[in-house]
Amino acid sequence: MSNYESAGGRLVTPVTLFLGALVAIAGYFVLMRFLFGIGAETPFGAVTNLNDGYSWGIWVVYDVVIGTGLACGGYALALLVYVFNKGEYHPLVRPALLASVFGYTLGGVAVMVDLGRWWNFWHILTPGYANPNSVMFEVAVCIALYIHVLWLEFSPTMFERWGWSNAARRVNKVMWVLVALGCLFPMMHQSSLGSLLIVMGAKVDPRWHTMLLPALFLLSAISMGFAVVMFEATLSADGFRRPRETPMLKKLAVVLSGILAVYLGLRFADLGWRGQIPALFQGDFLARMFWLEIALFALPILLFSRAAWRGSPQVLFAGSVSMLLAASLYRVDGFLVAMTPNGDAFHYFPSVPELMVTIGMIAFEVLAYIVLARVLPVMHGHAPVHGASKAAAVPAGD
Repeated sequence: MSNYESAGGRLVTPVTLFLGALVAIAGYFVLMRFLFGIGAETPFGAVTNLNDGYSWGIWVVYDVVIGTGLACGGYALALLVYVFNKGEYHPLVRPALLASVFGYTLGGVAVMVDLGRWWNFWHILTPGYANPNSVMFEVAVCIALYIHVLWLEFSPTMFERWGWSNAARRVNKVMWVLVALGCLFPMMHQSSLGSLLIVMGAKVDPRWHTMLLPALFLLSAISMGFAVVMFEATLSADGFRRPRETPMLKKLAVVLSGILAVYLGLRFADLGWRGQIPALFQGDFLARMFWLEIALFALPILLFSRAAWRGSPQVLFAGSVSMLLAASLYRVDGFLVAMTPNGDAFHYFPSVPELMVTIGMIAFEVLAYIVLARVLPVMHGHAPVHGASKAAAVPAGD
């Protein structure tokens, strides 16, 4: 018998209704995009402000480049639990996997919205159209395959809910294969997202453009995975009124700090090797954005440096938020802020409909997480705390 349970509670609440309204608004703009084209005009402005200079906008940068990083919780815990044999973190696996399932699935949906000729998406599955030398081809194939792997990994949770014990056992027998693929595919496409910027060459400011981009993107993605597990676990404890997982999160914070130290050391070593350190002190807008990134990356290391601080749920939450903001800003800077295609000939800022589609994607992911966590056996087997104060839901010593 699985040691997981559903969170329970009402599905229709002011929060879920608000999220549903955001999803409906996004659905309207997505419908306009598919009915009238990617350049369609709406009463609220253009569906998208993409142009010949900026063919990648907020849809790709957030929903794919950032969104898949935020969905790396399952990947990060798979490395920790199954590769490094740290079984003590197993209670965090299913909630992280649930977030990964929707993060990656919605990333794939967002690509469909962004593609000009979206009806040709099947070309990546046809050998006659495949370009194996393309980084984008590798990213597309790996993400598509990983989405299927995630759903297969998550399927025993649904089978348990439906009472299909035989189906759950059959999947669990081959789970080691799924876990292996689930570690391989993210490692490939998260590093290749950095390779996309290498291809851009001089269009990307040299403070961000480096041949180490694949390693930096992979390290930051793994860091995002651990941070989002801490973020999700903290919010779930409060939102579903369940005991906190602070003892495990304290140890996870140490792991995250170590990865961040490696990331920052590698990044500054690379900048020094390429002679870019003076450019960091020019005082221009990009220099300020760089130091904002670094401050956000460094803050979790500072917050998690003392055991007493790591024992505070508020500190763990603040450190995870800082890490997620840092890695997200790093990706936004690389793909949009520090990129200047064809000099100053082109400018881009997302339109209102463009932003609402992205906000709607986020709202749908959160809404789906809440609904499935309340219905499916996703949470570790603690007794939920109903009708008690939040303080009472926290075990003594946390």
